[in-house]
Order: sequence, then structure tokens, then C-alpha cells
Amino acid sequence: MKHKILQFTAVKTITLSLILIVALLAVVTTGASSQQKSTAKPVPPEQEKQLIAAFNRHVKDYLKQRKQVKSKLAPLPKDAKPEQIDTYQKSFVEGLRAMRAGTKQGYIFNPEFANYLRTIIKTEFPPQDKAEVREVILEADTKGVPLKVNYPYPETKELTQMPPTLLLKLPQLPKELKYRYVGRHMLLVDTDNGLIVDYMLDALP
Repeated sequence: MKHKILQFTAVKTITLSLILIVALLAVVTTGASSQQKSTAKPVPPEQEKQLIAAFNRHVKDYLKQRKQVKSKLAPLPKDAKPEQIDTYQKSFVEGLRAMRAGTKQGYIFNPEFANYLRTIIKTEFPPQDKAEVREVILEADTKGVPLKVNYPYPETKELTQMPPTLLLKLPQLPKELKYRYVGRHMLLVDTDNGLIVDYMLDALP
């Protein structure tokens, strides 16, 4: 009887030890996995320079197109009425759309640059800031905004202001362009006429 009790105790001890080892391995594996997920590969400095240079080059191309279209429009009088401003903006958008006909998504936010931005957005924020930024962005009324290049941003929809903490991390834009969020996606929008110049998917922190 004593032998059976000792045998049972030994088996129980071994079983508990195995459970503890498995649990410990699970914790270590989970920790390593979490660390791997939260640690993104930084972009090498030289590649970063090239990506930003290409981005700035495409932005300047758009500004040239914008300037050409604007030069053909009759200037607005200083005391322009709302209907005059509305006509001017519509002509501005129509001229840009015609000049940019055939431009596809990714011309400015090309895949390499979009991945670079996602890396910045996901790695440069502490968890508490990520939660705050997500809340501000996802609460905005942007349902129905088209994810289409060369389409105007609907005037009836909320223009999501970029949180300052996020804006400081992103490549700087000229005053003619703004970053905007629509749900999980980031848009590049013309400041004056609301034209969607380009967009990228899955850009939330």
C-alpha cells in the first residue's frame, strides 16, 4: 500500500512538473511572439532618403499640374459670392481631373512608400497614444467617402484632422495638400478643392 502511495505521489509530482514546464514555455513563446510582432524592421537611412525623395518628387508633379490648371481659371474677385466660389472650385476640380485622367491609386503612395509609412505609424507610438488616435479617427463621420483617386471629398462629410502626434511623424506636406483619414485608410487631399489626390489602405496605428 505504501509503495502504491509513493508511486502515485511520484507520478503526480512529475505531472505537475510537466504542466509547469509547458506553461512556462507557453509564456516565453507568447512573449517572444509579441515582441516579434511589435518590433518592425527599421528602414535603412539610405532607403528612407530615397523613399522620401520619390514621394516629394511626385508631390511636386501634382503641384505643377495644379498650377497649370489654376492658371487657366478666371481669378476670383475679392468679394466673390458663395455661388462664384462654388463654380470656381468645381472648374478647378474638373480641370485637375481631366489633366490627371488615367492616374491610378499608388502614384504618390506607391507600395514601398506606403509600407514605410505603416512602419512609422505602427512603431513610433506608445500604446496609450495609439488608442487615443484610433478613437479620434474611427469616431469621425466619414462613411460614404469614396476611396477613389481624382474624386472630390464630399463636402457633407467630416474632414478628419490628423492628430498632431501623428502629423509630426509623417513626411511634411506643402500647404496645398493634407493627410486625411477615412476609417482605417489614409487619403492625400487637396486643401483648396477637396480633390482626393491619392490614398493608401490600412494606415491606422
